[in-house]
Amino acid sequence: MKPNFEEMTRKELREYVLAHRDDNEAFYAYMDKLHADKTRVKFPPLKSVDDMNNYPEFLEVLRKAGEKNRPS
Repeated sequence: MKPNFEEMTRKELREYVLAHRDDNEAFYAYMDKLHADKTRVKFPPLKSVDDMNNYPEFLEVLRKAGEKNRPS
């Protein structure tokens, strides 16, 4: 019996997808959850690494995410 993907947190669903890489239903449920996330920041595709300098807000989001995920 498969778990209820809608009831899982994003983190739980990510871990499930990584453990069950052939489960397409879980993968698409995870993608749906990511797209529904209101904190997600969208930017156009970059043409080079130097283009990152044109998006300081995005760099700040990445910096904060890195600090948040850094082990204590």
